[in-house]
Amino acid sequence: MPAAILLPAAMLVAWSLIVWVWMLATRVPAMQKARIHPEKAKHTRSAVYDVLPSEVRQVADNYNHLMEQPTIFYALVMVLAVSGEATALDAGLAWAYVGLRIVHSLWQNTRNVVMIRFYLFIASTLVLFPMTGRAFCILLT
Repeated sequence: MPAAILLPAAMLVAWSLIVWVWMLATRVPAMQKARIHPEKAKHTRSAVYDVLPSEVRQVADNYNHLMEQPTIFYALVMVLAVSGEATALDAGLAWAYVGLRIVHSLWQNTRNVVMIRFYLFIASTLVLFPMTGRAFCILLT
């Protein structure tokens, strides 16, 4: 079932690219409206961050989040796929992780109530534990 475990990873890549487009679609017009030239932004994050509205910043923050913890997910998926022993359970866990990350993104990019976002982050992180255990079980047997 190696292909089945790879599909959720491809979906998270696609979702990350969608969020990148979302970020560009909100950030560039906001920077133009605030008359922030990109050259001013290269020396300090606060030159842009403090001036842009929160609804613009939260999309950029979410894009950054999609470049952080999901790297663990991608590594686990690769280990499971390369082993050739990924099961339907592994694919299900991978889809659960991706689904939770997409809901997390949608929440952060629209409502952004921090405690709900935090619970979504915790839930997605907890999915990585059994995936890690499965990877170790496969590799050590």
